[in-house]
Amino acid sequence: MRLTRQTNYAIRILMYCAANEGHLSRIPDIARAYSLSDLFLFKILQPLVEAGLVKTVRGRNGGVQLGKPAEEITLFDVVRVTEENFAMAECFESDSDCPLVDGCGLNEALRNALGAFFEVLASYSIRDLVEARPNMRNLLGIEELSQARMVAN
Repeated sequence: MRLTRQTNYAIRILMYCAANEGHLSRIPDIARAYSLSDLFLFKILQPLVEAGLVKTVRGRNGGVQLGKPAEEITLFDVVRVTEENFAMAECFESDSDCPLVDGCGLNEALRNALGAFFEVLASYSIRDLVEARPNMRNLLGIEELSQARMVAN
């Protein structure tokens, strides 16, 4: 199974917000950290906001922040709201013509594999990912931004 770019960057947005905990994260800063366009990130944010994983604050000094603690957001939560289809084979599709759909060994094996995949994703939180890299704030340029903002104020 291959995750979409949308899921990949949704996880990265959440990681950025978790690394910047206690502060609003600005879309242009996140986009710059990952070399993406603001427009692409805005598109990715919509399902995250609808699912309550991210909160937005409008206005000149607005931005985004996690909708709940990073340790409560699992990778499975993100995948569930950003991926459209979990069909690993044609027989997973609702309009499959295969006469063996309900009794096929392949179908059962793939369902078990998908279940195991989801189980592993559910065992990792956004906090786990951020804590795995102690220098995450530096890697994302958050420290530099914080220092620049202090100087500007």
